[in-house]
Amino acid sequence: MRVLVTLAAAFVVLLGLWLARDIFGPLALAAVIVIICYPIGPAIVRAGAPRWVGTTGVVLLAYIVLAVLALLLTFAIMEFIRLVSDLVPDLTRMTQDVYTLLEDLGVSAAFSDQVTSLFSASNLIGAVTSFSSSAMGVVMAFFFVLAYVIFMGVDSARYARAELAFGARIRPVLDSMRAYCAGVRRYFVVNASFGLIVAVIDGIALYLLDVPAPIVWAILSFVTNFVPNIGFVLGLVPPAVLALVTNDWVTALLVVAVYIVANVTLQVLIQPKFVSDAVGLTLTLSFFSVVFWTFVIGPLGAILAVPLTLLVRALVLEPDPSAQWLRWLSGDDDAPDEPNRLPERALADER
Repeated sequence: MRVLVTLAAAFVVLLGLWLARDIFGPLALAAVIVIICYPIGPAIVRAGAPRWVGTTGVVLLAYIVLAVLALLLTFAIMEFIRLVSDLVPDLTRMTQDVYTLLEDLGVSAAFSDQVTSLFSASNLIGAVTSFSSSAMGVVMAFFFVLAYVIFMGVDSARYARAELAFGARIRPVLDSMRAYCAGVRRYFVVNASFGLIVAVIDGIALYLLDVPAPIVWAILSFVTNFVPNIGFVLGLVPPAVLALVTNDWVTALLVVAVYIVANVTLQVLIQPKFVSDAVGLTLTLSFFSVVFWTFVIGPLGAILAVPLTLLVRALVLEPDPSAQWLRWLSGDDDAPDEPNRLPERALADER
């Protein structure tokens, strides 16, 4: 009976998140950004400044991070729209070539029409137009994030005094939250570091191969690096297709080869080890979390999948001593024999 009640409660919560995804998504993004920027606040206070100066430092740093992300994404979106508009003749030519090839291979006319319509200029322009109109929703969500950052930045200073207000009895909860925040920071530091390396390699390679807008695809590589497991594919497809349209199939294959050598080596073989050490999630759970949170809160869930999964583990599994084996199955190697290691490491990170 207890299991059924738990499953029913989980279903209700997830349904509520899905219905309120336009509100919860920006809220979760703002929380992650404040968590990343929070250490600068205590550092400023330890230097002798008033607490409000530390809070202001957290908010300002968060705004700087958001401003950089907004500028990068705005530049990439504008360049992408311009690029598609300029490539309409090439897209039309490629569509006709594909249609002719399919006819020569004996493919039925109905199937040929369906395949070539996917690459038709009208469909692509329609997709770009729809993408541009949805940008207004992104702008509105961005303003919500800006407001949330201010409120969370101010509240974080108050929450830091929770132990003084309630005593040592809430220390386990605070230790768990400190461990969670430290894990989130390590996760994004690792992903940002590898994403920057991958973006530089991809951008230089695309420039040398004369693929249009290499900076746009480098930014895409950096952003998709925050999507576990499948980010490599999301970042590869657009420049590979563009190389095929503007150059030839040889260039497209070279783009695929470069991405496989650079991105697979870094993102698939090396980066997961660092991510696993940083947050303690299995590869299976990381991949499932991307699919699950994308379904619940939309595209933003792909980027926030790991932090949200870590939050669920911290709130649901870590307070329950009988759930240590579930924590271990999720990838938390500290769960069985060293349950206090993560809080100690988090406290060291806070210092």
